[in-house]
Amino acid sequence: MANYLRALIVMIAGLVLGFWTTALSLDQGRGFGSIRVGPWTAWPRNGTSEIDPYARAIAARSGETPLGRAQGLVFLAAQDSAGAQLYGRCEYHVVDPLPAARFWTLGLMREDGALIQNPTARHAYTSSDVLRRDDGGFEIIVAPQPRPGNWLSAGDATHFILVLRLYDTSLDTDATLDPATFPKITKSGCA
Repeated sequence: MANYLRALIVMIAGLVLGFWTTALSLDQGRGFGSIRVGPWTAWPRNGTSEIDPYARAIAARSGETPLGRAQGLVFLAAQDSAGAQLYGRCEYHVVDPLPAARFWTLGLMREDGALIQNPTARHAYTSSDVLRRDDGGFEIIVAPQPRPGNWLSAGDATHFILVLRLYDTSLDTDATLDPATFPKITKSGCA
């Protein structure tokens, strides 16, 4: 009888440990097969038939529909170009260039993927509505206080993530991507 009880305890402990590690892996990532370019990270297989089981479970849990590879790529940045985490109370300058794409969006979200509530209700800029310099380049400022030009507010978020969506892009994710072709994220100060 004692052996059955020990075996039952070990099975229950194994189940609890298995469920806990599965929940932890679903909360802490976006799957395998990521590519990193400076502070930007993408998972190009998430919108394809080659999606791994963890990424599939994460997408099902969040309700997110990943872009298909022919549609585009999504790059996330939780750190600036110096490697420091992005804080809502700090000011950041996100400066061109961008990889070739027919259309792009660049915006903010919380670490859990939700939109950030802010006073302007603007969550992103697109390639068609961003204000540009004379040379065609752009700069988007993320700051707690309003700024002239392209300004996004991190609202009340302690930490945030920048989201760059490239639609109909010709990027070859199997090749080594050049960080010089992606936007730089520079911190200019904190409140």
